[in-house]
Amino acid sequence: MTPRILIVEDEAQILRLLCAAVERGGYRVATATTGREAIHLARHTTPEAALIDLGLPDRDGIELVKQFADLGIAVIVVSARDTVTEKIAALDLGAADYVVKPFDTDELLARLRAALRARMPQTGKGGIVHLGSTTLDLDARRVLRGSEDVHFAPKEYGVLELLARHAGRVITHAQVLREVWGPAHETDVEYLRVAVRALRQKLEPNPSRPTLIRNEPGIGYRLVVPETSSGSDTTN
Repeated sequence: MTPRILIVEDEAQILRLLCAAVERGGYRVATATTGREAIHLARHTTPEAALIDLGLPDRDGIELVKQFADLGIAVIVVSARDTVTEKIAALDLGAADYVVKPFDTDELLARLRAALRARMPQTGKGGIVHLGSTTLDLDARRVLRGSEDVHFAPKEYGVLELLARHAGRVITHAQVLREVWGPAHETDVEYLRVAVRALRQKLEPNPSRPTLIRNEPGIGYRLVVPETSSGSDTTN
C-alpha cells in the first residue's frame, strides 16, 4: 500500500508546497495545522512518516517528535530553526532527519524516501548490506570489495555497522560515541572523526568527496545510498 505522510504545518503557503511535493512523490497525504490535530491523526490514521514544523500555534513541535517516533512513525522535522542545538535535540528524541527552511523539494523527497527505508529492516537475508561494489555481512562481521576482504579496526567496524543498521538516518556524534566507545566518551568527537576518515579511505571511491558516509556539520553522520532525481523547485 502507498505510504501515508502526515504533514504538520500551520503556514498555508508552506503546507500547499509540502502537499504538492509529497503527492508528486507518489504518497498519500494527511494534514494538520495544530499539534492536537496532529496527535489525533497520528494515532488514528497510522501514517508511515510525518513532516513536522516546530513553530505550531498550540505547542512546540518538538513535543511531537518523541510521541510520533514511539508510534513507529518516521519523523522529519521541517523548520526555520537552524541551530545545531535544535537539530541535535530533535534527532536525539527520535527524528529520522531535520530539514531547514527554505528547502529543495527534491532533496526533501530523497530524505523522505531514506526515512521510510530506515523504518524497514536495513539488512537482507543473512544480514547482508550492499554498498555499491562493497558487501557488508553483519552476521559474519566481514566486509568484501568484490572477492577481497576489507579489514577494519574494531572501532571503525563498530561505526560502520551502526551506520549500516540505520542507513539513510542521521546518527548524532553522541549516539555513535555512546554506542561504539561507551557513555564516558560521548563528547570525544575527535575519536569519531579519526574513525570516519579511516572508513572513507577504505570504502569511498574518492575519500575527499565522500558519497557513502555523509557529514551533517556539527551533528553527525549518515550512510547514504545515492539516488538520482529529475526536476527541482525550492521554497522562496
